[in-house]
Formats: sequence, structure tokens, C-alpha cells
Amino acid sequence: MTEALLFTTTQISTFDGTRLLTRASGFFFERDQRLYLITSGHVVFDEASGHHPDRIEFGVHRDRVDLTATVGISVPLYRDGKAAWHAASDTGGPIDVAAIPLERAVLAGTDAWASFRPEHLEPALDAIEVGTPLLVVGFPLGFHDTVHHLPVVRQAGIASSFGVRFQGQGYFLTDARTHRGTSGAPVVMRAAPRPGVEDPLPWRLLGVHAARMDVGSRDREHDESLGLNCAWYADVLMVLTRE
Repeated sequence: MTEALLFTTTQISTFDGTRLLTRASGFFFERDQRLYLITSGHVVFDEASGHHPDRIEFGVHRDRVDLTATVGISVPLYRDGKAAWHAASDTGGPIDVAAIPLERAVLAGTDAWASFRPEHLEPALDAIEVGTPLLVVGFPLGFHDTVHHLPVVRQAGIASSFGVRFQGQGYFLTDARTHRGTSGAPVVMRAAPRPGVEDPLPWRLLGVHAARMDVGSRDREHDESLGLNCAWYADVLMVLTRE
């Protein structure tokens, strides 16, 4: 049986009309019967690079037995000239996470996807220790199981004080090897088992991977990349999915 965690995440392709622009990662999140596709904000709009897609496509499995059977779904990013995704800012500025509302009708005929919910968020941020093992679930450089259409995972560790906004921003650092295409991937920690409770998705959603971190003063000939990344705290989803 394929782990439910792998069904939470899908590859996102961005388009300008019929022209493919980029590929990234995203995951499903449900709240009060509302369904969203979560990804990085710069996946759907990035002024600095001139990235302005007008729609996205993502894939969903038809069932959990024949993993080769998937359906592609196209979702517009604008409706009546207005952005169809939700964004947020805080005292540190824009938060690089976007929530795209999905009509359940677009998933008709598919029953092999899984979603995180508010109960998967970590309520006690100070209970997570630096160095805690994590997984980043996504599509680095678009790489994945192209036969069964499943993502891959990379191991990571918490590299900054969890619960503290690194450099005043709403993210924490992870120590992991990541690549383009991982933007929007969920960053998760194994949940502690609860006696008598069988959880089909036994993971804590801690963050949303956004980008690799580096220092501008690094000598690119003599110094290796830091190998650090920023992950936006997942509690921003409670703001992005608020009615």
C-alpha cells in the first residue's frame, strides 16, 4: 500500500496560454470542507523575474491500485481580471505561500489524493527541537516516478530555532539538498503515535519549502553553497484559508 503522504503532493506546471513556463510542487489542504492547492507564492506570480502565468496544471491519481492512471487538471489563476489565489503578508513583508481554491468538481473521478488539515499543523512550536528530522516531499528538477506519478522525498533537518522568525521573516531554515522544482513542497515531521488512534496521515505539517539560502559574499570558486533552505511556517495556511 502506497503511503498516504505521497498522495498529498502533486507536480504543478505553470502556463502562459499554451506555453509551458515552469514546474514546481504543491500539496492539498482542506479546511471546513474547503479544498486548496498550496504552493509557493512565486510559483503563481513573481514580479522580479517577470513570471506571470495565467493558469496551472496538476495531476491526480484515479485510484490507489493502478498508479499509472492519472488525470490532468487545469485551473485558471485569474477570474474576471482578479487573482484567484490567496496571498498574505505580515510585519516582515509578503509571505511566499499561495493558496489556490479548488472546486471539488474538478477532482470528480479521482479518489487517490490525500490532504493535510488544520489538525496536522503543530500547535506547540517551542516543542520542536533544532536538528529534528524532516522530510521534503516534491519534484526536484521535475524528477519523480514518471510511471506511477509519485513524488520523491529528501531528508532534512531543522537548522534554525523553530518558532523564531529567522531574520524577522516568517520562515525557519532547513538543512537539505534541494533543487528547482521543489518550491511549494510540504515540509513534514513524523507525528508521535497516539494510543488507540490509527491516523491515515501520521505527519505534522511544519512548513512550505520556498527557496535555497546562500550568502552574497560567498566565493563561488572556493566556497560551497550553504545547503540551507527557507520554509515558511505552515500556520500561515490558517490565514490563507480563512473565509
